[in-house]
This record gives sequence, structure tokens and C-alpha cells, in this order.
Amino acid sequence: MLSVKIRDIKTRSSFYRIEKLKKVKKFLFINFLNNNKLNPLYRNCLLISLLKKETCSEDHYIIDKIPPLVLNSRIDELFLQANDCIDDENFSEALLFYNLILKEDSKNIHALIDRGTTLQNLGRIKSAIRSYDKALDISSNNLDALINKGSAFHLDGKYSDAMACYDVALKIDKKHPMALAYKGLSLAELGQLTEAIDYFKNALSIDKHYHLAQISHDTAQDLLKSTQEKNI
Repeated sequence: MLSVKIRDIKTRSSFYRIEKLKKVKKFLFINFLNNNKLNPLYRNCLLISLLKKETCSEDHYIIDKIPPLVLNSRIDELFLQANDCIDDENFSEALLFYNLILKEDSKNIHALIDRGTTLQNLGRIKSAIRSYDKALDISSNNLDALINKGSAFHLDGKYSDAMACYDVALKIDKKHPMALAYKGLSLAELGQLTEAIDYFKNALSIDKHYHLAQISHDTAQDLLKSTQEKNI
């Protein structure tokens, strides 16, 4: 879930991270889709967005401008092996590789975050949150860890806790479309549709191509209108 721009990338490990970002985001959406507590309306929105492969604005990277990846350490190799497992949706085996990385480098923030998303896919929400917390102990302003932690709380039905994470992320970057849209989803789960719509609008004002925000905005408006008509 990184808001990384190509111009900001300076290390070989970052080149590899960019190639993984879409899959990491996909994992998060799959978790939302598999969450029985999630409002069916928003599950459908996420499904449509995922099928379009346009889950969020951060997908718009210029991959062809990235220099060829050069593996220069055992950790790079372990990341690649973990990524292969993720491609095959073999999350249990991927987790083993992330654990191996963390044995060699316990403060590898990318491994901690990826481990968290993998744990979410395995339904181990509390363990995922602990992994994000370890990443935040290293870098308290890491947007990946904050937003992923919020999504984990959301999956656990703890929408207020989720929004607290998004609020911290928005203090760091008030124009982060994913944090805005995700807060909108949590607000919607709490029945605060008007407020949710405002957050979806804000996300779209920053990125008009953010389909998750657009679909969620439109369906929330329809639901709000339907609710208002029933109350007349």
C-alpha cells in the first residue's frame, strides 16, 4: 500500500517492492471480500473494483522505467521466493519465507508489512496487527503499516479502531486517497453514510480514476437515497 513514486526509488530493494505492490494490495481486497462481517454492498463494490484490476490509484506505476532487478543478497532471494508463493496463493509457505527474512533482519520493515498482509490472508488478524505494530515501532509514520493495520481492524469488525489508524495516516498525508476511501468504508459500516460519501468524494477529488472510491460513493448514495425514501 505504498504511495511510492518512481522518482523516489533509490535502491534495488525498492525496485523489487514496486513489482510486488499490486499483489500486496490485491491481498488486502481479497481479505475484505472474504469478510462475512462486511456489508454486502461494499463487498460487491470491492469485487467489481478488483475484477477491473483498478483497485486504487497507486497501481499506476511506470514499471517499464524500472531498471532490471539485480539480486544481491539472500534476503532478495527470499523475497522472490515469498512472492512466487503469493502468486500461487500459497500464503502459508510465503509466511515461512518472511519469517526467514526476519530471522536475518528483524527490523526489515518491508518483510514485517508483507508478513502482516500474508497473515491477514490466513485469517490471523491479531498476528497481522502485531506484525504491523512491529513495523510502526521502527517507523511510526509508515503509511503502509498504518493503513494495513486499519484494514485488519476493519476485518475484525473494529471500525472505530480502523478509523483511528486512517486518521493517523491522514495527519501524515491528508490527501492519501486510499486512507480517505478506507475511512469511508469504515464509516459506512457504522451506518454513517453521509460522512462516508464525503470521504469518497475527497478521495475522488484527488484521484478521479480511483474506482473503489467511485463505486463505493455511487452505491452509498443509492443506499442513502433508499433509506431516506423509506423514512418518508
